[in-house]
Amino acid sequence: MKKSNFVTIADLSKEKIMYMIEMAQQFEKHPNRELLKGKIVATLFFEPSTRTRLSFETAANRLGARVIGFADPKITSGTKGEMLKDTILMVSNYADVIAMRHYIEGAAQYACEIAPIPIINAGDGAHQHPSQCMLDLYTIYQTQGTLENLNIFLVGDLKYGRTVHSLIMAMRHFNPTFHFIAPEELAMPNEYKLYCKENGIKFVEHTDFNEEIIADADIIYMTRVQKERFSDLMEYERVKNVYILKADMLTGVKPNMKILHPLPRVNEIAYDVDETPYAYYIQQARNGLYAREAIICDVLGITLEEVKADKTIIE
Repeated sequence: MKKSNFVTIADLSKEKIMYMIEMAQQFEKHPNRELLKGKIVATLFFEPSTRTRLSFETAANRLGARVIGFADPKITSGTKGEMLKDTILMVSNYADVIAMRHYIEGAAQYACEIAPIPIINAGDGAHQHPSQCMLDLYTIYQTQGTLENLNIFLVGDLKYGRTVHSLIMAMRHFNPTFHFIAPEELAMPNEYKLYCKENGIKFVEHTDFNEEIIADADIIYMTRVQKERFSDLMEYERVKNVYILKADMLTGVKPNMKILHPLPRVNEIAYDVDETPYAYYIQQARNGLYAREAIICDVLGITLEEVKADKTIIE
């Protein structure tokens, strides 16, 4: 049983992505199992989270594991000056796998270099969010029937939005066309545009956001302007309401188009959009359970074949 880490989506091959999607499909059919009975999953969240933390903990519980950890670093020994290295090594004594969110870019990579147990990156600063990306890929595949040749519109905070950065890397295998829609202050960083060019990924940049521009979209991926990433609150106030998706903008979209959002939303998706057939962000969040069940099992060395043959299903 080989153990591994899940730190960056950039390391995943096309075959591995499709393998993980198939595993997530198995967990959507039967989420309640005892595959991880006797295992302990530690969730270390040095940065606030609702969906990611709860879905990891729910995934562990539904697989029969126990959960330890914290959602507020103020209650940990970090407040006494304990270094991240010592925290990781200490928790490794108690758990079989660690799911960690940290505000410093590269923290998960550092953790996997020192930890004797698998590390799952649950978001590191503005860098990457690979488990969110896996549920996004699963959702796109679920709604479109394919990951190939899609028009994907990324809207809002493309500078600090780690979810969109991960999605670009994952989609390099599937010949997408990306449309980057952002104000200049929140434009896609040059390093990711260079990544697109180096990997033959087509992209177009826009500053306008209207019904004509989005008419050809297969996926509209809205993002929140993240107040917590701004050192200048005046800059945040200037850009926070630049793009708001409203129901009347959707009259000319493709019938198959779906709107995604990593959540939480603030006001970038109007509530009248919720009642349209294009809204899919709540189902997307639900898919986080199945994707994270697949990730936890994979890093612990449980194979797709073992999941398919599993007899511990609880109806």
